[in-house]
Amino acid sequence: MEAGAGLHDEAPQPDDLSAARRGEAERRAGGKLERVSPAQIAAVLIGALLLGIGVGVGSHFLFAKHSSSAVLPASGRLDGEATWSANARPAPPITTLRDQSGDRFSLASVRGRTVAMEFFDSHCKQACPLAGRALAAAASSLPRAQRPVLVVVSINPLDTPASTRAAIRSWGLAGLIPWHWLRGTHAQLAPVWNAYHILVQPERGDISHTEALYLIDRHGDERSAYLYPYIPVRVAHDMRTLASAQANQTSGRA
Repeated sequence: MEAGAGLHDEAPQPDDLSAARRGEAERRAGGKLERVSPAQIAAVLIGALLLGIGVGVGSHFLFAKHSSSAVLPASGRLDGEATWSANARPAPPITTLRDQSGDRFSLASVRGRTVAMEFFDSHCKQACPLAGRALAAAASSLPRAQRPVLVVVSINPLDTPASTRAAIRSWGLAGLIPWHWLRGTHAQLAPVWNAYHILVQPERGDISHTEALYLIDRHGDERSAYLYPYIPVRVAHDMRTLASAQANQTSGRA
């Protein structure tokens, strides 16, 4: 089971929590699209944690129900459950972790490319594979030039190079996009989880954690964030929007 926690916000009050749950339910059910604030996202996530809401089968059905009927926003507008303006929220730096090749990774090393950042457990059998396949569906719908670099931060210190490669293959991401799966000890990983407000709670036979996806633009700023279950076509829309902005800025300097 994987549960949620807030995206860069403080815990809400009970009335805010109820309102956020209603708003999220209406949005998932195909109601009017509204911009959801980070406070509301925090409310939904904390509610999920407190209630012990599982993912797995339930989230699979929710994803399958809505994946073909998404209504996209106007061109140029991002559609994440939390969004930020350019230059408003720099992504916290990552400098101490090593990727699947054993190389020390710096988030600054992928500056100039759109980045999709996820938090996965390569041994997970429930939500992580579903989120990974949803991410693959989003990326595969785009031309290769518009696909992001995938940066995965492990939430399981027992991840190995072999287990991360196996997960990437199994989830349909191998050969689809460039990727780095960042590993380390609990002491090395925990500061990164905290910086991105990812709650990680080991349980018997599992690790409960926030299933969040951040899209980071070419300047290293967080621009859009989603909680799983998310709709691949919406994520692809944001990837395309950020990649198009990158291409336009590049061509403007030519």
